[in-house]
Amino acid sequence: MLCRLLALREEIVAGKRTFEDIARVESDCSSAAKGGDLGSFGRGAMQKPFEDAAFGLKVGELSGPVDSDSGVHIILRTA
Repeated sequence: MLCRLLALREEIVAGKRTFEDIARVESDCSSAAKGGDLGSFGRGAMQKPFEDAAFGLKVGELSGPVDSDSGVHIILRTA
């Protein structure tokens, strides 16, 4: 799974596919239908590893793999 996630991240970084397209096809989260968009959220709304990673990113920055109780994620900070 981790190797697959890293490969998908590399496709985004290389400009071969967008984060949104990959989320729609690969994600099993309910946000997949919205291209992975979780909407705005504040601290305390998400699981701590996810939240720490999300708030540690600059706007437009893509995370590496983030492990949480819900699975492994790639996060794109948009706001």
